[in-house]
Amino acid sequence: MTAVYEHDVLVIGSGAAGLTLALHLSADYRVALLSKAELNQGSTYWAQGGMAAVLHNRDTVDSHVADTLAAGAGLCHRDAVEFTVKNSRHCVEWLVSQGVDFDLRQSADQRGREFHLTREGGHSHRRIIHAADRTGRAISEVLSDRAMASDNITIYTHRTAVDLVVGDGRCQGAYILDQTTGHVELFQAKSVVLATGGASKVYLYTSNPDGASGDGIAMAWRAGCRVANLEFNQFHPTCLYHPEAKSFLVTEAIRGEGGRLLLPDGHRFMPDFDSRGELAPRDVVARAIDHEMKRLGADCLFLDISHQSKDFLRSHFPTIMERCAELGIDISQEPIPVVPAAHYTCGGILVDQHSRTDLSGLYAVGESSCTGLHGANRMASNSLLECIVYAESAANHIIENMHRIAAPSIAPAWDESQVTDSDEDVVISHNWDELRRFMWDYVGIVRTDKRLQRALHRVDLLQTEIADYYGNYKVSNDLLELRNLAMVAELMIRCAISRQESRGLHYTLDYPQSMPVARDTILQPGVSPP
Repeated sequence: MTAVYEHDVLVIGSGAAGLTLALHLSADYRVALLSKAELNQGSTYWAQGGMAAVLHNRDTVDSHVADTLAAGAGLCHRDAVEFTVKNSRHCVEWLVSQGVDFDLRQSADQRGREFHLTREGGHSHRRIIHAADRTGRAISEVLSDRAMASDNITIYTHRTAVDLVVGDGRCQGAYILDQTTGHVELFQAKSVVLATGGASKVYLYTSNPDGASGDGIAMAWRAGCRVANLEFNQFHPTCLYHPEAKSFLVTEAIRGEGGRLLLPDGHRFMPDFDSRGELAPRDVVARAIDHEMKRLGADCLFLDISHQSKDFLRSHFPTIMERCAELGIDISQEPIPVVPAAHYTCGGILVDQHSRTDLSGLYAVGESSCTGLHGANRMASNSLLECIVYAESAANHIIENMHRIAAPSIAPAWDESQVTDSDEDVVISHNWDELRRFMWDYVGIVRTDKRLQRALHRVDLLQTEIADYYGNYKVSNDLLELRNLAMVAELMIRCAISRQESRGLHYTLDYPQSMPVARDTILQPGVSPP
């Protein structure tokens, strides 16, 4: 017997976007909030640097908009950028009202206090509000506490989404795997929100936690929604290089405070690539590091912040200092070994300003969506801002339209009568490893047509094997993530093949120049790309 749950709104994902949306909904609505693991385990929690916002009188909305447009390499949608930036101060005020404790600094005249702001790559001003180097953690913990204390929000942990339920031309819920029992449940709702994050686990090396498997993007695609710009995968230039430092990011704020990137011989190389040096946009810095590593045959390069005092580092970067110390690295005395790693999925499910997808009743917020804000390269610290802005916009639209929506029709129960338990899970782990390795080798920081075609051939074969496995065995979290990752990998590859130019995060040796006019790459289910 399939367990059935009924709510007004189903939110799949428990990061900043999902939590913000749930908290903005009226207390009159019954909200289900689903988390793949425990709360505070997703990408939001691990975000170090901060959130971009116009908060100082030396900064302006126009300046933040211009910086974002420049970083996005001509592909940002100006209306999305302006909408996001104009709402940035309001979002900070809302987070503070919820209890987020951002770092403050004493004002020059000692009569008041103001936020401590730092600067990151692509920004012309200090506009990154933060809580030391644990900003995501501070936001995630406060919003999680608020959600757990809410009477109208029911939180379900260790739930993995399988597929969306579509009936009468709209999304009416989703089939959800309960990881603790191994059974698939049915969650029905008038409105469904995908807040499932990005897909950086498709790459061998990534800064993301294990759950970043593109679940929402894959489910929306299977349900008939368009996706856009998935060729733009941002590689964070500086992740800690150490055999025991799995997925540990070294925040860009270190470079904002004067950190220098060095070759193994101590030479500072970024000025050779860009006049902005270490504060060039992430795509420029990541390609420069990749180039120098390949040129020298080096396993890593180095980031040096040792000119700052130990007290300064302990105050501003406690997480990084502690983690490096655990590995025998004193960042006040020696440089940090770093490598680029997959960090952020700039494209995603195509949405409008209210976060609506192509499927009625289905919304997408956060990294799983494509709002037009990031263009061909996300500017540092705009992602948390996007989560808060678009989650509130989606919540407002849901509230305004809830009275028009009929209760969902009864969906069929999940049928697993024809499948068995698998005794061949080695197939899942093998295919997972193969997928992530060829995506890293063929669809990485630098691409070619030949590499992309090889990747497409391999992912087609993998998906055939995965479909056969999915049809014969009971679903598991690992199988669902593999199925979704393979699907999103194919979409990334097809987007990359379609873009016959180099722009932003998509750099190909076969087309090193940019086209005169920037255009989105949009894929539609059932329609072959041009």
